[in-house]
Amino acid sequence: MSSVREQSYGRPAKVNGLAGSTAQRRRGGSPARRYVAESPPAGGSQQGPKLHESKSHESKLHKSSPDVAMAAGKVSARNERRSFSAPNPEQFEWWADLSAARDLTRHDKAQYTFLLSWFESWRAKSHLAPERASAVGFWRSQVQSKERTSWQEKQWAAIISWYLRWLELCQQQGKCCESLAGRVRSAVDHAGARRGLAYRTRLTYGGWAARYALWAGSRSRVLDTEVAREWLSHLVVDRAVAFSTQKQALNALVFLYKDVCGMEEVDLQVRFRKRAKRIPVVLNRTELAQLFAEIKDPMHRLMAELQYGSGLRLRELLQLRVKDIDLEASTVTVRCGKGDKDRVTVLPRSLQARLETLIEENRKVYLADRLERQAGVYLPPALARKMPRAGERWPWFWIFPQGKTSRDPESGVVRRHHVVAGVYCHALRAASQRTCISKRVTSHCLRHSFATHLLEAGTDIRTLQSLLGHADVTTTMIYTHVVERLSRAGVISPLDG
Repeated sequence: MSSVREQSYGRPAKVNGLAGSTAQRRRGGSPARRYVAESPPAGGSQQGPKLHESKSHESKLHKSSPDVAMAAGKVSARNERRSFSAPNPEQFEWWADLSAARDLTRHDKAQYTFLLSWFESWRAKSHLAPERASAVGFWRSQVQSKERTSWQEKQWAAIISWYLRWLELCQQQGKCCESLAGRVRSAVDHAGARRGLAYRTRLTYGGWAARYALWAGSRSRVLDTEVAREWLSHLVVDRAVAFSTQKQALNALVFLYKDVCGMEEVDLQVRFRKRAKRIPVVLNRTELAQLFAEIKDPMHRLMAELQYGSGLRLRELLQLRVKDIDLEASTVTVRCGKGDKDRVTVLPRSLQARLETLIEENRKVYLADRLERQAGVYLPPALARKMPRAGERWPWFWIFPQGKTSRDPESGVVRRHHVVAGVYCHALRAASQRTCISKRVTSHCLRHSFATHLLEAGTDIRTLQSLLGHADVTTTMIYTHVVERLSRAGVISPLDG
């Protein structure tokens, strides 16, 4: 193998967005690029992480592999590409060094880009730092979770080995391995945690801040409020995003500048149009009966009926615990609802017997978890510090638990969570498609139907406001317009007259 000094590289590569120095060019370019030059050619071997027994670097398919295995491997690779939303690889710090590699073909670079973009997407969702432990976790949870061909595992192990070696060389040079978008997302997430923001709010703000940093391209432009105004204009003019999306992006940028950058006054000089009023979608009782009858899973059907019968929001329904259901008083206590407020709403008497049966079945699941010494259910952080063993007690167990345990995305603890929102919403959509309902059915339609039907039955607006948990009665007044619209249904058109 020729020495590093004998290699000719042209312009210096970039590590962490900075061009290599003159001394680096004399030594053969940036440290990460020197590793690419010193890597063995395709078909050679290299020492990598202990992810797989074989660490041979195979940039192309094994010629000795059978045609069937090769075809299956190609189909598997295509399916992997469809299984995740690949980010733009140019946002990552390893992209410049990978694209400048002289000993990799275009096909090799495409394979490297695919796997490393997949890894970066998984790492961002898991809130993990760019380090060896993250790569090992990705290998075990994503790569080894499915059956792979031998050549595929060897090829992917070589790619991960290249990435780990790149991390090591960057650390030796004191360079940050995280992209600008990743650093901004992490800073927003930490600031949101200090402020006590909800987990989903931190994810949303971090995602918008990362997209803005990727669009800005440099740290100085990220800190420039004029660039932020241009980006918000870009969202409105070029992307044509909805009003709620514009407002969400604006709030994320204001949080970035105030709570992360420490600016006291932030005026992005953005004036949004007044939000138009929308009439909620309401299902009549016949449509509700058809919808409930088409829900196949008994737990999902009970969840839908309870959401309609009690007027619950989706998150309030999923996070119900045993102590929140009072069968004797026929009440449901909503804890930490929207605006972090508690309230009490009605429990349908027709569901009490089925709820009692479900709670008895959940008791068996709870006792089995205790025998297996599983971690307790999730608790709010402040309550978990005050009562560290409360999650292992029966009153805190979920009303609608998952059938299996899973890893908490925030703490990493393996425990039993409540039913996933997407699973329940998918069951509702599938049931609505099997019926003749022509309306767009969502879980929130059940809450709209609850409010509208109570108003039609003569419930006063203040009582309805309390049951729904609205902070302002004007929010509840929207349902009076729905009732008025329904009451005008008997008007005869002059064309018919």
